[in-house]
Amino acid sequence: MPRTAALLLGLVILVLSGASCRRGNEATGPGHTRNYFVEMGYSEEEVAIALQGVFDDVFTGPDKVYFEVGDSLAYISDVKNNDVRTEGMSYGLMIAVQWDRKDIFDRLWRWASKYMQHHDGPLEGYFAWSCSPDGKRLSEGPASDGELYFVTSLIFASNRWGDEGGIDYSAEAKYILDCSWNKQGGDVTSFIDKEKHLITFVPTGYGSSFTDPSYHLPAFYEVWARWGEDGRADFYRKSAAASREYLHKSIDPVTGLNPDTNNFDGSTFARGRWPSPAFRFDSWRVPMNIALDYTWSGEDAQWQEQYASTIQKFFFSKGIDTFVDQYNVDGSPVERPMRAGQGEMASDSLHHSVGLVSTLAAISLAQKDAEMGHQFAKRLWESKNEPYEDGYFDAYYDGLLRLFAFMHLSGRYRPILPK
Repeated sequence: MPRTAALLLGLVILVLSGASCRRGNEATGPGHTRNYFVEMGYSEEEVAIALQGVFDDVFTGPDKVYFEVGDSLAYISDVKNNDVRTEGMSYGLMIAVQWDRKDIFDRLWRWASKYMQHHDGPLEGYFAWSCSPDGKRLSEGPASDGELYFVTSLIFASNRWGDEGGIDYSAEAKYILDCSWNKQGGDVTSFIDKEKHLITFVPTGYGSSFTDPSYHLPAFYEVWARWGEDGRADFYRKSAAASREYLHKSIDPVTGLNPDTNNFDGSTFARGRWPSPAFRFDSWRVPMNIALDYTWSGEDAQWQEQYASTIQKFFFSKGIDTFVDQYNVDGSPVERPMRAGQGEMASDSLHHSVGLVSTLAAISLAQKDAEMGHQFAKRLWESKNEPYEDGYFDAYYDGLLRLFAFMHLSGRYRPILPK
């Protein structure tokens, strides 16, 4: 190919790959993915090498969490808990489609469909949220965030690879959505509350009466509205708007913190076996999720920029290299840390966790104070996912969040348009 033609083709690919869901091919501002690391002064080559290294840590390195089974299956394991979760499997699918790794995607999907997905009964279409590595279900019930990622990843897979390569990705996404929509309430409900337009903590029993702030990904609903092709585009757009409004209510305006779970109206609760409301492990994902909506849609940019400033200022005030991973929503220390892991790999201690360092770096994309944003992104760049001083190590959750954050800040986490 002549050099001029190659350059033009590269430019077209760059524009298309960076386009947002709602804002066409804008080149600047909210709604456009950016290579934030390059803006900080790192070279494109340095960024590519670092990003590949973080990917390899998760998928091929000595502490990998991705395991292939036979010729056609694979799973991602929360090794510290010795199980396979819809959280990790659906994250793996999203990472695979973003990296154009159809081989990894198809292996993970086949495992999830074979062992996790219910194909009949009241839970049809949903996924058992936890299985053992040999495929035995440890819990039959679903967790709604898994379904959210499964659907979006499948839509992107259809857009990127088409539906003729052995798996009809579009049909699989519609099957999950249709099964959820057809749940009539009672013991099993839709994973998005049809009246409130908000995602449930779990779509079964008591868990369907409240939500988890870290499950709210309004940009995903924009994807469904545009490419889900199931006739519910208006419902999904309303759900995106409802999620943004909910986050405004759920997040403390002074600290930028939110509890792990709360009511649909954003108010907190502490009931029964549920721990006291606090910013804990699930909550770490909220900054990254807001960064995603900021870059993909730009629909709530002004509030999201203020949020980025608020939460980074809070953690900076706690020591950018020493803040811990659990706080009460008002910013005070928690009385009792939530335990992480099980058995010999468990920890009851607070840590300066790599996962939280990662998500706080990701929200730099919405931070208007470049110096502040750069400081958090620099901590991610220099991070290593390795055992803490007390020996606790989380290759799974810390590792996946670190990879997502590197993808965000290198411009490699994008809405995937149809060819």
